[in-house]
Order: sequence, then C-alpha cells, then structure tokens
Amino acid sequence: MANTYTLIEAKTLGTAVASVTFSSIPGTYTDLIVKYSGRQGSENAHNIRFNGDSGNNYTYLMLGGDGVNNPTSGGASGIANIISRGINPGSSTSNTFGNTEMYIPNYANTSFNKSVSVDGVNETNGEEIYMSLVAGLWSNTSAITSIEILARDGNLAVNSTFYLYGIKNS
Repeated sequence: MANTYTLIEAKTLGTAVASVTFSSIPGTYTDLIVKYSGRQGSENAHNIRFNGDSGNNYTYLMLGGDGVNNPTSGGASGIANIISRGINPGSSTSNTFGNTEMYIPNYANTSFNKSVSVDGVNETNGEEIYMSLVAGLWSNTSAITSIEILARDGNLAVNSTFYLYGIKNS
C-alpha cells in the first residue's frame, strides 16, 4: 500500500511568537507528520502539547548526541508537555535554523493513548551540531485535534516554518 501525504496547513512566522498551533485537525487521515525549521530564545529544546492539554499527562524519553564524545539521554513522566530538541537557540550563528520532524501514528483513534516520535537536529554552522530522537506519549485516548509547538525560552523567531501533513494509506 502506498502512503499519500497531504499538506493540511503551512505557517511561516512574520513576527516572533511564543508558540505555533495547528488547530481543527481533521480526523480523516491515518497519521500526521509535522515538519518545522526554527530558532528561539536561548534554549535549543522546545515543548509539544496536544489539544491544549497542559496537565501532567505526558512522558518522554530522549537520546541524543553531538557526534563527538557527548552522548546524552533523559526523560520524564507525569509532566505538562513532551520536550524535544531541534530548534536552534538565538545565540547560534545568524540565519541558521534547526530542523525537526514529528510523526504521530493513529492520531484519530480513540481506543488508546497517543504516541509520537520526534527527530530533531540543531546545526549552527560551527557552534553546535546535535541530534536527538524522542519517544513521547500523551496519556489520553482523545483524537488529536490540535498540536502546539512552544518555545522553552523567549519566542519562536521570524522566518521559522511549520508544515502539517496528513498521511492516508491507499
């Protein structure tokens, strides 16, 4: 079976904002993919929430490294969002943006909690190279109808881009 990607919504920031939300996501797809490229305040981590839920209903596990000698891992459960990397800090080389891809399978199914995988890369043209893989869980059986990406410090920068795709198995 072939997968068909359909662009649901695209956003390019004309002004700096604290978060970007995709809302009113239709339940007509099998899975969702969000691709984004961004910069923010002083951190390279960002937060992800679903359906406006800021309760302690999230779990994540992160593995990462800089490709040299600094592997990292971490995680938490019972927290208010999924934490991921892939948005460059504002202190990085001018005009460099981190890149992230989030995959959410079976987002509209109401029989089980929602899992997500996030692949993020910070590459700041000499100051930092870092890749992370995140496995996340939203402990809620509701269909996902909105996705919020939040800066952990400051705002998401002008010219950051965000794309939401639906995937249909055909």
